[in-house]
Amino acid sequence: MIKTGNEDKLSEILSRLSSLSEKELLSYWIKGEYEEAETYLKLAEKARELGLPEEVVNTFVVLAKESKGHGSRLREIYRRKYGEEPVMVDVPGVEAEILRQDMKVPEDVVEVLRNAMESELFAKRLYERLAEETNDDSLRRVYLYLAEIERGHYERLRGELEVCKKIYGKC
Repeated sequence: MIKTGNEDKLSEILSRLSSLSEKELLSYWIKGEYEEAETYLKLAEKARELGLPEEVVNTFVVLAKESKGHGSRLREIYRRKYGEEPVMVDVPGVEAEILRQDMKVPEDVVEVLRNAMESELFAKRLYERLAEETNDDSLRRVYLYLAEIERGHYERLRGELEVCKKIYGKC
């Protein structure tokens, strides 16, 4: 379970997402992937400052690069489909919100990794939902591909969590 202290805010975000059109939801995920990339880079910097294992730092860097790539791919799809830049959607990015947690001591990485895993599962479920709801076959394939990538992110984070639990002795 996500323990960011912002559970009410996350519930509100999810409620607002359910009312978005496909166009707005795609715009939302473009923005969200870029925000997630920035957040993962900040986590990498903080992990390095705290002297966490280089594998953890590298995982955050790789996830940042992949998230940025997702945002760029989705933006290109949006521009091809709608012939314009993504619309502004006034809904905070839920993935970045889940990941906004300060690591003050090395042991905090365990909870950060758990929240990152939850964020990736959330994204996977949303991409699957988008795939189910779209009438565009090419967009459906992209959403399913992105859902699979998010699952891979989850698995990568789970591996890092196991390593960190051994180091810090927290479950």
